[in-house]
Amino acid sequence: MDKVWVITGANSGFGRAFTEAAIADGDVVVAAVRRPETMRALLAEYPDRLDVAQFDVTDTGNAAGLVHDVIARHGRIDVLVNNAGRAHAGAAEETTPEELRSLFEVHFFGPVELTRAVLSHMRAARSGAIVQISSMGGQMSFAGFSAYSATKFALEGWSEALVDEVRPFGIDVLIVEPGAFRTGLFDPTHTTVSTDGGAYADSAGGTRQMVERSDGTQTGDPAKLARLVIDALASDPVPLHLPVGPDAVDAILGHLDAVRAEIDGWASRARATDYRPDPKKAAAP
Repeated sequence: MDKVWVITGANSGFGRAFTEAAIADGDVVVAAVRRPETMRALLAEYPDRLDVAQFDVTDTGNAAGLVHDVIARHGRIDVLVNNAGRAHAGAAEETTPEELRSLFEVHFFGPVELTRAVLSHMRAARSGAIVQISSMGGQMSFAGFSAYSATKFALEGWSEALVDEVRPFGIDVLIVEPGAFRTGLFDPTHTTVSTDGGAYADSAGGTRQMVERSDGTQTGDPAKLARLVIDALASDPVPLHLPVGPDAVDAILGHLDAVRAEIDGWASRARATDYRPDPKKAAAP
């Protein structure tokens, strides 16, 4: 049976790649985008396979309405892809509270509310898949990416608990952790940057320059990532974490090795922190 997908940010980058791959497989895609006019050409090409809904992921009050409309038109939702996002590069001290909250609305609170909205329908169907587009920055972080990684860490932590709760209902959760792919993530019009100089010029400033320099030159192919994710969703079991791209795979494995080495170095003393009654106090009359 053809699947029904809901994909946020479906008009570009990974979202567009998922949309085209699902349509090529004969599935139906509901493209949830802020600017529906960006989907006109693809809609004209696939009027029976593509449905476009105006939706801003940060407008969390409309998540239930979107899901209700999709169910009314298509009868079900088989796959939700929480893809919409943007980049932010800047030192932790320089990132404003407004910038941080705004990023959490896009990368955490929006996906959470949309996921919550689809779960009752997927539970009733006893099937479905939630795809969370995270990042290698959801497993590790470095100077300049504190805000961006914080949002992805939050989404991954929430999703790790979610999978234990929904697996008994036949629902899969897949966290995708891409490295550098040729999407619009680093497009200056979609990226907040700071650290022109000063105290963090040699740390977060280097990340800022990397973001500006690498836009449009990333080596990863979004179409190949989309196909890999579709294959992963068809596997048994579906993986919870899927780093994608050689940079992501190598960086995350290296990070996990470093964390293990750090834990091993303190393990004996860390294990010796259990509460033990003081025998002198216990023997006192």
